[in-house]
Amino acid sequence: QLQLVESGGGLVQPGGSLRLSCAASGFTLVYYGIGWFRQAPGKEREGVSCISYSGGSTNYADSVKGRFTISRDNAKNTVYLQMNSLKPEDTAVYYCAADATNTCTMTERRYDYWGQGTQVVVSS
Repeated sequence: QLQLVESGGGLVQPGGSLRLSCAASGFTLVYYGIGWFRQAPGKEREGVSCISYSGGSTNYADSVKGRFTISRDNAKNTVYLQMNSLKPEDTAVYYCAADATNTCTMTERRYDYWGQGTQVVVSS
């Protein structure tokens, strides 16, 4: 069974940091581009960041540029999202997704597999 599992979410104060992980089971992430998306209460899901299968191409939403960093460790079959200088508006459920075309894209419909999400709450 092909599965993505996110972890690392939680409650953090404004200005704090979290590192999200996206681990794969049943398939090898090295062949996939990976995206991170988020959905805040009452809002549509939006793209946050993506990374190509090789790690050579990355992209970020304007709202997180300079604060979030995406990376991958193909040996561990895991992709990470380091989130620094968190703001209350970063509060959302964060999802990772895998794109079999290997590219870095922020377009949801390009993704083939999705995780169940991990909750991030930024609040004092």
